[in-house]
Amino acid sequence: MDVKTIFVALLLCFFTGTQCEDVDPKDDNFSELGLEIAPRRLPRQIKAMLLKETKPHIQDLTVKTTIISRYAFTAVSCTMVNRHSAATKGVFQFQLPASAFVSNFTMIIGGRVYPSEVKPKEKKVKQVKEGDNKPKTDEQGGQSESEMETFRVSASVPGKNRAVFLLTYEELLQRRLGKYEHVTSLRPLQLVSRLLVDVTIVDRSEITDLEVLPLRNGKNGNGAKAQGNPSLPVSTVIKQNKTYCKITFSPNIIQQARITTNGVLGDFIVRYDVEREMGIGDIQVLNGHFVHYFAPKDLPVVPKNVVFVIDTSASMVGTKMRQTKEALFTILKDLRPNDRFNFVSFSNRIKVWQPGQLVAVTPNNIRDAKKFIYMISPTGGTDINGAIQTGSSLLSNYLSSTGGHHNSVSLIIFLTDGRPTVGEVRSPSILSNTRSAVQEKFCVFTIGIGNDVDYRLLERMALENCGMMRRIHEESDASAMLKGFYDEIGTPLLSDVRVGYTEDLVQYVTQNLFTNYFNGSEIIIAGKLTNQSAESLHVQVTASSSDKSIVLETDVALRERELETRRQVEAAEAGPAAEAYVERAWGFLTVKEGLRDRVRSPGGQEREELTQRVANLSQAYGFLTPVTSLVLETPDAELQDADAVNDSASAAAATNGTDPVEEPTAGTAEEKPQSLHRSPEQPVPSADKTVRKPVKKSITISKTSADGDPHFIVEFPLSKLTVCFNINGEPGQVLRLVSDHKHSGVTVNGKLIGAPAPAHSRKQQRTYFSTIAVVIERPRRAYIEITARKVILDGKDRLVLPCDKTAAVESDGLGVAIAGGSNITVMVQGTISFVILIHQYKNPAPFQKDHLGFYISNSKGLSKESHGLLGQFLYQEVGLMELPTNATTANTTATMIQTNATAAKLSTNATMTKTPTNTTTAKVHTNATVTKIAKNTMATKVSTNATVTKIPKNTTAIKVSTNATVTKILKNTTATKVPTNATVTKVATNTKVPTNAMATKVSPNTTTNKFPTNATMSKIPTNTTINKVPINGTHPETHSLTPTPDSSHALKIKDRTIAVVKKTRRIYSGAQTVDCWFVKNNAAKLIDGRYEDYVVTHLFDTGDGPNGTNSHQN
Repeated sequence: MDVKTIFVALLLCFFTGTQCEDVDPKDDNFSELGLEIAPRRLPRQIKAMLLKETKPHIQDLTVKTTIISRYAFTAVSCTMVNRHSAATKGVFQFQLPASAFVSNFTMIIGGRVYPSEVKPKEKKVKQVKEGDNKPKTDEQGGQSESEMETFRVSASVPGKNRAVFLLTYEELLQRRLGKYEHVTSLRPLQLVSRLLVDVTIVDRSEITDLEVLPLRNGKNGNGAKAQGNPSLPVSTVIKQNKTYCKITFSPNIIQQARITTNGVLGDFIVRYDVEREMGIGDIQVLNGHFVHYFAPKDLPVVPKNVVFVIDTSASMVGTKMRQTKEALFTILKDLRPNDRFNFVSFSNRIKVWQPGQLVAVTPNNIRDAKKFIYMISPTGGTDINGAIQTGSSLLSNYLSSTGGHHNSVSLIIFLTDGRPTVGEVRSPSILSNTRSAVQEKFCVFTIGIGNDVDYRLLERMALENCGMMRRIHEESDASAMLKGFYDEIGTPLLSDVRVGYTEDLVQYVTQNLFTNYFNGSEIIIAGKLTNQSAESLHVQVTASSSDKSIVLETDVALRERELETRRQVEAAEAGPAAEAYVERAWGFLTVKEGLRDRVRSPGGQEREELTQRVANLSQAYGFLTPVTSLVLETPDAELQDADAVNDSASAAAATNGTDPVEEPTAGTAEEKPQSLHRSPEQPVPSADKTVRKPVKKSITISKTSADGDPHFIVEFPLSKLTVCFNINGEPGQVLRLVSDHKHSGVTVNGKLIGAPAPAHSRKQQRTYFSTIAVVIERPRRAYIEITARKVILDGKDRLVLPCDKTAAVESDGLGVAIAGGSNITVMVQGTISFVILIHQYKNPAPFQKDHLGFYISNSKGLSKESHGLLGQFLYQEVGLMELPTNATTANTTATMIQTNATAAKLSTNATMTKTPTNTTTAKVHTNATVTKIAKNTMATKVSTNATVTKIPKNTTAIKVSTNATVTKILKNTTATKVPTNATVTKVATNTKVPTNAMATKVSPNTTTNKFPTNATMSKIPTNTTINKVPINGTHPETHSLTPTPDSSHALKIKDRTIAVVKKTRRIYSGAQTVDCWFVKNNAAKLIDGRYEDYVVTHLFDTGDGPNGTNSHQN
């Protein structure tokens, strides 16, 4: 869209009521001023001031700002009236943020419109001498503590006439210390008849932490009176909903006079933040462009290695040194235990507090550092080159000799108030030496105090070494600003941040590689879409956080996102310019990057090409930048300091005194880069920056799981069986799923959530797993808490990730991989992995709740002592037997009869646990129990109610009488008879034990001829012969036989036998069905103990079972 068209539309939108007609000379003096208050109500002092004015009076000053997703459009309208008969010079002066670009300026004088035009600046060459490049400042009106620059233009206003000045500027708000700050400078230098500040904020996200600060002014004595409490400025009105906010400030002339009578009201400041999406951030799309805001939170702090290099030359004496010391004392308190630090002071001599090392943050070291700072005494000259070399050497030696923290952030904080006067004084040499010393191993952040600093040198030093420069004005509170600057960079959260987008779908992406990300800041990236009809854009962010590597990725639905963005623009009602805000944000960022590249460039052809590229783009968007000029179409207007608009008052770099250099260009000194700074290898803005969408790998999941209501499934690979059961717990209960904390150090618990049962259901309620917690004891204790919305990884540090965004984190053998909106995989030491499925409903029924499913993917690292509702089965085997309904012996169960064994007769209710190979059982009588009969043993008869614990190999038991108990019959022993009710501990050879007697020994070679009724046989292997099966008993079969339709079945696990029925279950979100043998009654007899034994006190409970062991005991 044509820039002039946009600007005219803005004028119509914002200022349609402004009139430029001549003033009737018969009007009363006060009526000419357009006061909102009747003249008779004006205090006498104000009347006198207005009558004495000789310059044109500002009848109206309106500043309207619309902020759409951090991109701010500001339109200023200033109407002046000349009450005198003769023409008078009118001066329009307005301060705007140094980071902003003027986008248009127009004057309307005597009804005639004088537009302006942005054109590339003509190169001017002049000879400068060493020391001539002092910065320019505008002392008029008082300088605010924030970085502001002055736009100033004057024009002759005809007598009895009006002049209207219309200025627009744009800026992309920077997030600092967790807040966006918009500043409106109100310094008209006189009382204004009608004053209005209107700030409208529209955002896709919810607006939070909104605050309007008291008017803020500089410290030169001309500012507003201090306000007693931090209340809203008088006449301020705030209207707000979740995503929209409108703030107005409209003090009448009397209210202005109560603040100050010199017209320097100060800065009207609005601060706010927005609610942030976890994960990939906020991406907005409009008209073939996109802008990406990324500001992650809840990240662990990365340790830092920091060297403070402090100027102690004679020029620092007095207030500067005192405030610097105050700031350093405060900064020492904020160092963290894992940080390393040192101090270097320099004048014409260089002193190192702790030579050759960086020291840990300990109480003794902090105390000694304070002593060093306290003893600093300003004297001598300024050896900038030597100081930066010394600080760099300290850091480099520390990193190379000890390695430091493998994911630490290293930086130098360099502070000076002057120019190099000792040692190397040539700026090009200092910059070259700094680059050689730093070697891209760490970042350099520079701070200049006062008006005698070579800001261009400091800026280049910072930009060439991934840092940034901050200017502190002479009259500012250096202590507070130093501390504020340190707070911005003192908490690194990420390093080596890379952001990529779908290959071949984007072009001209702005900076997408950042050395560091600091807490409270924000990464902003913009680009063009090559295919506006594309359905989605894949976004991937990789970074390092403390000792973790982070990968975040997602697919952005472009059409849906563009519709949301259009609705947001319509709600702003800011005119045609706002409709292109995404594109203009891209242009703004690209120009800023070009200017920074230009500052970093060594000169020559490379600098010329960068200058031309930036000038062309600036002209296309109408931005007044250091490489463009504002040409005003009027012969009698003076655009003062037009070349210095957006000038941060830096001068040209010092040279050897003979080379011609460009005339100082504004803005290049302090462009205020984003809080995330360019890494040295970052390519030029025009280069494409893409990433291929990773191929989605399939995950392997076993059937062993707890999913749904909750349905438990256990797979026994060796037995080729799958068993299933339900646990009908209570909402709020936490169930132990896996417990192996004494061996592998892993515990998994799941918390239940309740929901009403569907209509006509036999259940009263449903329960699901709402939260899964994985606790890891080794190598260090860590917790992973998973819900359907987010994953919290809490170990050495804390990390919060959303479940709807794809991400991956790995550290110390512990990994978490999120497949956005689908599943989460937890990996421990490469030998244990769990997969948690996410079940979410868009329009859930009352009985449906968002919940999780838990699957064991890899259990190799879990020990054989594992327990829990699922863990206890990982190394177990199970047997299945068929129970025919037409058998002739009742209540008989065969546990196991080995190969080649012969069972002559099993009587009713007999129980036989195991009969090994080559064993003959003649008869087992009613209610007899035989635990084990060894190989090659003959049991002739076991009478009614007799109990035989063990009959060893080659033993013959002739007869065990009714109610006799035999604990052990030794090998090769023959027990002729064990009488009724006898208890035999040990029976010797051929010994007869009388009735009711107790035998101490029964010798080997015992034969049992008969086994009474009610034997239990669970498994009969190959080649087994059964001579007789009692009435209504169970004909033993091996588990490999195919069940018949008229049969029932039982499982044998450990020493327990459980009736089962066959069922079909769906797993993997219904993607697969599985046939399983179902155990009723909350898995009674299948699990050790009762299910209540698996209810723990909280999600992170790793305590032992009821018997105090890793595995539950019966």
